[in-house]
Amino acid sequence: MSSRRSTAVAGSLVMASFSAVLILSGTAGAEDEGPPSGKGGKAVDEAPAGVKLTTLLPGKISVDNGSEKTEITATVKNEGSKDSGKIRLLVVGFDGLVVKGVRGCSALPENGLPEGSNSGFACPLDNLAAGKSRSFAVDATFDLGKTGKICLPVQTGDGKKTFWQQGPVPFGTSNPSPDAPATPLLLGTDNEPAGPGGKELPKTGPARDLLPLGAAGASLLAAGVAGMWWSQRRRTGAQEV
Repeated sequence: MSSRRSTAVAGSLVMASFSAVLILSGTAGAEDEGPPSGKGGKAVDEAPAGVKLTTLLPGKISVDNGSEKTEITATVKNEGSKDSGKIRLLVVGFDGLVVKGVRGCSALPENGLPEGSNSGFACPLDNLAAGKSRSFAVDATFDLGKTGKICLPVQTGDGKKTFWQQGPVPFGTSNPSPDAPATPLLLGTDNEPAGPGGKELPKTGPARDLLPLGAAGASLLAAGVAGMWWSQRRRTGAQEV
């Protein structure tokens, strides 16, 4: 094989490996939250005249497949014509979704958690003006081997009445992405864990097919470089003789 041809083959192999790496790295992008949604929300106790309280959750979240961490934005709105007065928003986790923290809010004591929940935070608001909203950054974990739900009740400041409650509404996917850095979950979708015990997700999807190509490209590249070196050495030896 000529030196020019060996160089061309090696260059092609480098480009193939580089392309495979680019495709793989493209799957690591974080998922956007998507448009907020009031799915699963309902009025409970009657609110004061002129006050209409609702909540919103992102239409999509992304769970890190390694750490199981995720971030959720919880929003409370006053769509009425009058101020709300003192209210509080609760952020409550169920099953595989555990609320670890809500910025600006305090954890509910274990004996104060809603029935069936595993975690919860209370976010007090002195007043929510008519037409205004307030958003809270929620840190949580999601065990992808389980189903997971979140609930947003809006109550009086003392918790005696609940004006609005969104959920418990599930986040989940019927198409796990175990080979990607993160798994996108959709609001209002039951999670369908896959594999024995739910923790081991099956290796499916484009990433599974691309990874062996990258490994094969690296092996071929090494073989090509070694072959080119051996060919050059033989020619040099023949010239010396």
